[in-house]
Amino acid sequence: MTHGTQTTLAELAVTHPDASRIFHRERLDYCCGGKRTLADACQERGLAAAAILTEIESLEHDRATTVSWAERPLAELVPFIINRYHDELRLELPELIALAEKVEDRHAEKTTVPHGLAAHLKQVQAAVLEHLAKEEQILFPIILAGNGALAGAPVQVMLHEHHEHARNLQRTRDLAHDFVPPAEACTTWEALYLRLGILEADLMEHIHLENNVLFPRALNER
Repeated sequence: MTHGTQTTLAELAVTHPDASRIFHRERLDYCCGGKRTLADACQERGLAAAAILTEIESLEHDRATTVSWAERPLAELVPFIINRYHDELRLELPELIALAEKVEDRHAEKTTVPHGLAAHLKQVQAAVLEHLAKEEQILFPIILAGNGALAGAPVQVMLHEHHEHARNLQRTRDLAHDFVPPAEACTTWEALYLRLGILEADLMEHIHLENNVLFPRALNER
C-alpha cells in the first residue's frame, strides 16, 4: 500500500508494524496523537516528513513472522494485549519504583538526581492498575462477547485515560532528564533510565494497539 505524507501516524503504524520504532525514536506521538498527519507531526518536530516516510517504507521485515493485528481476530488481540502489556506493567512498575527510590536515596546530594521520580511512578502505578482493571473487568468482556458496538461509553473513558497516561510519560521523561544518565551515574541509575525508556516505548505501542486497532474495530462490529 502506498502512503503519502498526509497519511496519519496511526494509519502508518497499523499498516507498517515496524513504523512505531521510528516514531518512538523521533518522538512522534502515534498513539494518542495518531490522528495527526505525518506532515503535520514532522513539521512540529522540525523533521523531514518525506525522509521519514521513505525510511518507513524501506523497512525490511519478515512478513511471515510479523503479526498484523489489524487483520487478526479480536479474540486473539485482546489476550495478546493482556499477556504482553498488562501483565508486564504489573511486574515492571514496582521494580521501577524500587530502583528510583534507591537512586534518589543514595544520590540525594547530587544535583542531577531525578528528585520526585519515585513518588511520580507510584502515582503512575496507581492510575495504570486502575485503568487495567477497568479494561479487563468491563470493556474487554464486552468486546469478547461480540458486543463491541455497544462499548462506546467505556471506550471514551479509556481514551481519556490514555491521554492522561501520555502526559504521565512526558512527566516521567522530564523528571528523568530524557533518560540520559549523567557521567556520575551508577549502574543502578543507568539501568533505571534504560528500563524507563523501554517502558515508554511499550506503553506507547500498547496504547496504539488499543486506540488505533482494537477500539475502532470493536466499535464497528456488526
